[in-house]
Amino acid sequence: MTHENYIEIMNIPHSQPSLGQKEAEAAGRVIMSAYIAQGKEVFRFEQAMAARIGVPCAVSTSSGTAALHLTLLAMGIGPGDQVIIPSYVCTSLLHAVNYTGAEAVLAEIIPETYNMSPEDVEKKISPRSKAIILPHMFGAAADTEAFLSFNIPLVEDCAQSLGGMQKGKMLGSIAHAAVFSFYANKVITTGEGGMVLSRSEDLTARIRDLRDYDNKAGYKIRYNYKMTDIQAAVGLVQLQRLDEFTARRKNIAEQYYQYLNNARSADAGIRLPHSDPGRIYYRFPVEIGKNADDLIRNMQKQGIACPRPVHCPLHRCLEQDAFPQTEKIWKNTVSLPIYPKLSDAEVRYTAEMLMKSAAFL
Repeated sequence: MTHENYIEIMNIPHSQPSLGQKEAEAAGRVIMSAYIAQGKEVFRFEQAMAARIGVPCAVSTSSGTAALHLTLLAMGIGPGDQVIIPSYVCTSLLHAVNYTGAEAVLAEIIPETYNMSPEDVEKKISPRSKAIILPHMFGAAADTEAFLSFNIPLVEDCAQSLGGMQKGKMLGSIAHAAVFSFYANKVITTGEGGMVLSRSEDLTARIRDLRDYDNKAGYKIRYNYKMTDIQAAVGLVQLQRLDEFTARRKNIAEQYYQYLNNARSADAGIRLPHSDPGRIYYRFPVEIGKNADDLIRNMQKQGIACPRPVHCPLHRCLEQDAFPQTEKIWKNTVSLPIYPKLSDAEVRYTAEMLMKSAAFL
């Protein structure tokens, strides 16, 4: 069977939210109530997220970046301090560190998992190191125990890993704090939005105070980083669907493994992402063994958006060298569409077009 049998005209975006009638009804109820700003729905969403992850405290925010910014501020991080982050990640982490006035120190990744390397982080630790931000990249759990052993405050970045597990623990429940994003292309969405989760009541109280800038007894710099009840109502419905979403993502990943884990893939130089029982498949990164520019263009011609999973590594943004693993992975890796609304026919078409395109590179 050739790809012509699957669908007449292909137009497969890289990512797409899964929203339906229940989300529309939830938002509509809030709109009709006339109370649309931060209120009881936000509180309910915070409680539901805390219960799902298994921690006592949660504070919603306007974005994942805002959640990270407030977490660092609440930890007392500011000018003169250093925060260690991976180079292979979106610029949100760099922005959040820079907002505090601290210095971002970049670290290398482990090529097999795309997660930050504990060995390289250990080399970067100094007396000025006040926090480590650890993303669980593309839904694969990073080695949190190794990073906790450094005795430096650790923030899990769970923007891509909601629903993931590590050794029986929910990602987001292991470190000193965790941040989540509910942007349109995340595991669950509120359009925009984020949240901080922690076991520390003191830390989350400071974050909550910094999030709301008005009606306070004493003045200090605070922020307007609130979530709305409209967003939270949608988030509650999405959270109820989390198992549905992660199961479908896993099913799509299994199809990709089935279609691509063969001799043809090996001949084309294709390396598939590692699998482990606790991961979720927020992204399906595929390394092709050579610069991915031509493959990305070829896939686009077939109607498939297949970009690099990280737009630009941070060492390039900061014009730094000596990140060979990150540089190689960034150049040679693409991200296949993987989201719950993707059909089985689209999955098979994507896999076949990847094989076809990679074979001619």
